[in-house]
Amino acid sequence: MESTNKLLEKVTGISISDYAYDLPDEKIAKYPLDERDQSKLLVWKNGLIQDSQFENLPEFLPSNSLLIFNNTKVIRARLHFQKETGAKIELFCLDPVDPSDYQIAFQTTQSCVWKCMIGNQKKWKGDRLRKIITIDETEIELCAEQTDPENNKSLIQFSWNNPDFEFSRIIESAGSLPIPPYLNRETEQSDLERYQTVYSKIKGSVAAPTAGLHFTDKVFSHLTEDGHEMAELTLHVGAGTFQPVKSEILSGHEMHSEHLYISRDFLKKLIGHSGKKIAVGTTSVRTLESLYWLGLQAHQNPEMSISDLKVTQWEAYQAETSSIEANIALQALIQLLERNQAEYLSASTQIIIAPGYQFRIVDGLITNFHQPQSTLLLLISAYLGDEWQTIYDHALTNNYRFLSYGDSNLYLKS
Repeated sequence: MESTNKLLEKVTGISISDYAYDLPDEKIAKYPLDERDQSKLLVWKNGLIQDSQFENLPEFLPSNSLLIFNNTKVIRARLHFQKETGAKIELFCLDPVDPSDYQIAFQTTQSCVWKCMIGNQKKWKGDRLRKIITIDETEIELCAEQTDPENNKSLIQFSWNNPDFEFSRIIESAGSLPIPPYLNRETEQSDLERYQTVYSKIKGSVAAPTAGLHFTDKVFSHLTEDGHEMAELTLHVGAGTFQPVKSEILSGHEMHSEHLYISRDFLKKLIGHSGKKIAVGTTSVRTLESLYWLGLQAHQNPEMSISDLKVTQWEAYQAETSSIEANIALQALIQLLERNQAEYLSASTQIIIAPGYQFRIVDGLITNFHQPQSTLLLLISAYLGDEWQTIYDHALTNNYRFLSYGDSNLYLKS
């Protein structure tokens, strides 16, 4: 095993140009197929490629697999306002700030503060924005204003004049669903259903965990019939997932932070399952691997507070003691929760998984095809090595559909 100093130097020195490939616009799926599970499925196992359809997924999985899904739900995060001057301002809600807990933020009944991206910011000039929305035949005035225009323009306070309605209903009525920018089109009615997984539950994402878009009730039935198990976690996907790496080497890229939520029962199931653990999507990969590093923290500092748990960007390449087994790390998290009489773990992760990373929990993954020079492609390369190039060349040659609404992959190693 490489020393931590050499490993960190190797990873931070990765040249992003090595993860570029030519993606013609016609290869990007602008709309989903009529049936979710009729997408193509590329199966890669130990260097061999097979072409199939997603509905056949169960037959390719190792026996007694545990599939782990991200049950986050995409919110209608884009809010459009128009000033009296006619200028249009877009507020893209990213993360709740006051209150900072997602569930509590959506339950607020008068006001809340969110970190937002602001479209057409120069035209705003900091004055109060207003719009009238209608919910159940009731007119409500929604207002938005910058909490600290001089120092932090991205913090926006939303307020509304009817305490009978929670913010979740306000944003559901006033906002629009944020589909990926590379689709180069406006959100349409069909996206409201198809840009959500059939198992989405917990509101908070501004982008879908797209590997899960292929699953249907029929596929789930086949998985159960074949003896596979399922488990759910929550990681709210941030807008940073769409950002390409703009620096020439990886050290210049600041990874976005995302929030994860895990139950104590989930951790116990993860420890107790003897079969392969298959992550559905890169967000599930990031969450599962983050659990190892959170568990390592809990193992090394048994008396730490749950609120102090977080994974920083380069932590996986800096830890001096990272040879403990995954189950020991996970058990340390369970013990931490038990000491605090907590059923759920809430933490943030900024983990970046790139070539050189050693996977601790994930045995295989289901994912879509990703953008060139993206952190998601780096994650795929961390698992596949240079094989990602062979896979992507095969997909481009054989008319696979790329990105969020595109086709699927299953990657497995013995």
